[in-house]
Amino acid sequence: MTTVRTAIVIGGGIAGPVTALALRRAGITATVYEAYPETASEAGGIGGTIALAPNGVAALRAVGADEAVTAIATPIERTAMAIGRRRVDLPTLAGAPPLRVVHRAALYRVLHDRAVTEGVPFAYGRRLVHADQTDSCVTARFEDGSTATADILVGADGIRSTVRSLIDPAAPGPRFTGLLGFEAVARHEVDVEPGTMTFAFGRRGYYLYWPEPGGGTRWGANLPYQRALSLVEARALPAAQWLDTLRASYGDDDPGRQLTATSDADELQVVGALQIMPPVPHWYRGRMVLVGDAAHAPSNSSGQGASLAIESGVQLARCLRDLPDVESALAAFVRLRRARVEKVAARAARINHAKAPGPVARTVMPLLMPLLVRTAMDPEKTVAHEQRYVIDWDAPVTADPALR
Repeated sequence: MTTVRTAIVIGGGIAGPVTALALRRAGITATVYEAYPETASEAGGIGGTIALAPNGVAALRAVGADEAVTAIATPIERTAMAIGRRRVDLPTLAGAPPLRVVHRAALYRVLHDRAVTEGVPFAYGRRLVHADQTDSCVTARFEDGSTATADILVGADGIRSTVRSLIDPAAPGPRFTGLLGFEAVARHEVDVEPGTMTFAFGRRGYYLYWPEPGGGTRWGANLPYQRALSLVEARALPAAQWLDTLRASYGDDDPGRQLTATSDADELQVVGALQIMPPVPHWYRGRMVLVGDAAHAPSNSSGQGASLAIESGVQLARCLRDLPDVESALAAFVRLRRARVEKVAARAARINHAKAPGPVARTVMPLLMPLLVRTAMDPEKTVAHEQRYVIDWDAPVTADPALR
């Protein structure tokens, strides 16, 4: 049985509240510290839609949050691929629940509220700047001069993690995928069955869309761009200017032309540069450990970023619950997670090359359609190992080095 009784969780987005819930179920008291002065769902600039794969929803079940999340999400029962005028319906993974798409702010709110209901404390306006470790505890030091001490410190602070730099000052940072993200709801109604998501490779960029419950079509664009723009930089340009760029980029596509033409600038969500994390050599040091995007942020092409973050929070709690000391628990956690998340990231990286093609690749994209379709046509080979993954909360974790 663990000697860990208390935890500091840095970050109140997705991984933070889930990790705190899982730790609480493992008998560990966790407090979430958030840099912003309000909940993530209320903070300015939080928006856009994210996907939860079946494995992510299954992991939420371990902390009792699955029903609340699926209640606010839109199920995606079918998928299709389109290149130019060619469109192919893709097979679904037999027996797997549907993909769920949910607004990021709504997901933050549900997870926050669930954690609060379970008794997890949240502290706002507490930006971590440093941490001191001893053999028996770790002390977090915040920008406002306050401190907090616990048995462990969990970095759930995202792709620009402060905790990651404290664990390893030489750790790599996020890398730009060559794509900027945008999202809107168009008044145009696409002629597809509700619950169908289409992955479209346009002449100048990738986009996706699905019928929005209540009317219209929600669409997201991954626009090739020459340099990474911070969110502040991207939003410094008027939304109307970005929409003009999107209309020029997707105006030769069908329904890209109709989607961009019937969307309003004041409702365009500028997501900014899409980033990935390269492999992080060290996920923990002493009593500090990373979960979620701080350790592993695959590109949005994976459809697994949020789901993997949720899984990691649950698995960390299991390891701390079952193993007798911090070192053995954190080593077991890395063995459980690293190979899985890096395999997902590698698959997503391959997709990114198709989403941001050069001039020559754009010319031959229609010729690549059969290859792309053949790859997507066998979900048992491509995504079954990802989506059928279910964490057995009750199964004991051991320190066996052969553990995977």
